[in-house]
Amino acid sequence: MLEEFEKKASQAIQELKRRNPREATVIHHDDADGLCSAAITKRALEREGIKVKTFCLEKIYKEVVEDIHSKNGQTIFYVDIGSSHADFISQCNKGKNLTIILDHHDPKPSKDPMVIDLNLEFFGFKGEEDFAGATCCYLFAKKLNGINEDLSYLALVGSCELPKGFLKLNKIVLDEALKNGTIQRKGKSYEISKFHLRIDQLFSKLQILGAAGYYEGGPELGIKACLEGLTDKITEKVNLLESKRKNVNRKLLGRLYRERLKETEHIQWFDAGNMYAGMGTKVIGQFCSFLSYQTRLIKQDKYILGFMNVQPEIPGWGKLKGKFTKASLRVPKLLREKIENGELPGAVNLLVKASEGFGVADGHQYAASAILPMDKKQVLIKNGEEIIHSYCRE
Repeated sequence: MLEEFEKKASQAIQELKRRNPREATVIHHDDADGLCSAAITKRALEREGIKVKTFCLEKIYKEVVEDIHSKNGQTIFYVDIGSSHADFISQCNKGKNLTIILDHHDPKPSKDPMVIDLNLEFFGFKGEEDFAGATCCYLFAKKLNGINEDLSYLALVGSCELPKGFLKLNKIVLDEALKNGTIQRKGKSYEISKFHLRIDQLFSKLQILGAAGYYEGGPELGIKACLEGLTDKITEKVNLLESKRKNVNRKLLGRLYRERLKETEHIQWFDAGNMYAGMGTKVIGQFCSFLSYQTRLIKQDKYILGFMNVQPEIPGWGKLKGKFTKASLRVPKLLREKIENGELPGAVNLLVKASEGFGVADGHQYAASAILPMDKKQVLIKNGEEIIHSYCRE
């Protein structure tokens, strides 16, 4: 369990210190958990005298990962991203760079000894309940520096995305943070002592900065907010971004009430096209989550699938060659019970299989997403239906 994680983390740290890098790249997801994960890892590495460059990546785009790992002698961290594609990362790395993954998404085994995945799912914990990506980063940071209790609040902020509250590893971090005064109780939530800001409030701001602000420097501002708190400038930016996102959400929701969602036997779906142009693709997943509670619009016995067009530009890298769409899958409450009972496939299992051969998918049992070529939407839906049918017959 946790002792085995600490043992493997110590081995990774020994290799890191043996190499004694002057610089490291931290690749991170764009949601609140990803920003907290990046902030923890950045600060921990800086405390070891390592200069850190952060790079926000919404998905594991194959051409981007191939380019990153084409160089030799780097130190690379993937945080809150990477585990689901450790096999592909290994294939690209081929022993060239020390690559450490700190994540909570469903993992695939690494085939390269220099790609070290410390996902706590390998050690008996559940990434959908027991820990977030930021929790994994925090536990690694503690092992790396021997301190870092002052960063415990970030593990809790990142873990606000987990639906069942602070369980197991997160409960340990919560108790530790309360004991050392890093956080304190504030009503039904907890307040970050040095910022006088509730953890759920910071979580909500980060969700907006990373997703709606992906192309406007939002992830960088999010990491800054994680470590320094909310400034007037950051708050102003959050409010502007949230206003833009809400405006599109209202328009899309109105359209769906007028036109309704398209349906197959087990899937209800819609295509937002370019409605969210200028925002990161995480916003479509956030909208699908919001949609799952619209009981007058959504059928509770069908998966919710939403598409949006992907902008070709990757901030800090360049332009993707092809035209892609983002597919986000969410599970209404009624279907969750059937997934838990083994009657239906979980969201991530369904998307991974349905996009096999043309897409890149990852996620969890109730929420997952995939990047696929623009012309493969109908193929994805058709494959999904076939997979559900075969699953039901088993």
